[in-house]
Amino acid sequence: MPLFVARRLLLAILFIFAVSSAALLLTRLAPGDITQQLGPFAHPDEVARERARFDLDRSIPAQWGLWAWRAARFDFGQSYLYNRPVRGLVRRAAANTAVLAVTAIALATLVGIPLGILTGTRRGALTALVRGASLICLSLPPLLTSLLLVFVAARTGWLPPGGMTSVDAVGVSWSAWVLDVARHLPLPALALAMPLAATFERLQSQAVSEAVREPFVLAAAARGVPPRQLVVRHAWRASLRSICAVYGLAIGALLSGSFIVEYIAAWPGLGRLMYEALRARDIYLVAGCAAMGGCFMAFGSVVADLLLAAADPRLRERSFQ
Repeated sequence: MPLFVARRLLLAILFIFAVSSAALLLTRLAPGDITQQLGPFAHPDEVARERARFDLDRSIPAQWGLWAWRAARFDFGQSYLYNRPVRGLVRRAAANTAVLAVTAIALATLVGIPLGILTGTRRGALTALVRGASLICLSLPPLLTSLLLVFVAARTGWLPPGGMTSVDAVGVSWSAWVLDVARHLPLPALALAMPLAATFERLQSQAVSEAVREPFVLAAAARGVPPRQLVVRHAWRASLRSICAVYGLAIGALLSGSFIVEYIAAWPGLGRLMYEALRARDIYLVAGCAAMGGCFMAFGSVVADLLLAAADPRLRERSFQ
């Protein structure tokens, strides 16, 4: 177990470093830089000062080496767009994305897994209805889903159409702030949870329909085990391997920032911050967002491995060696 954890942590660090380095280099190689924000009439001395401030006057290898040395000490530089340290901006945006992603994953799990068990073990009109709904959710892109939910919220007034908090939620008590966030959370969380719940339903349905035909499940049925207990205690546990294989990766993908949903719903998360940084060519903010996204993806990969090992004892002994 300790060797497994150490190996996974080492791979995670290398992955995060590679992703953030690639983001920095690609942003530097892209046409234009942050001095475009100064406008066409900026004084050359001001442009040169800003370029020196963000190490743009150095060669690409020199800038990368300086950034890597500072990043090893958790100093990711200064954001040109916000004129604040990148570390604080990324930490706050990542926390907002984590709230949204955890809510979406919880909704997708509570809806997708039970429906997958239902459609995998039963046949009838209800099963056909669930499968048709999951097909629609899988077919709709997140952009269209987000726009549709924002339109419904704006027309009905049931939910706030965007943002994380209301304009008048400044200076209120902590409990009032939490309630205000909870009112704004369902819309973007639903936009993320709908396709994920449909994915879980399809995977769970296929896995449990195969598990009920396994010899040990048929033997349990022959011994007179009740159908519900047969499904929950035998078939479902055997079907968890396929779900666990994608569950951790889904966590990492959502946590790394779903910028389409965050941008349309005006949710101040990591994906929206990354989009704004790319538009402004804010090179150090782009690298910081990529580093945090890499952290989330590495975390999801580790979670997937641990869930697989927990679901299958054969993999547990093999993985922790």
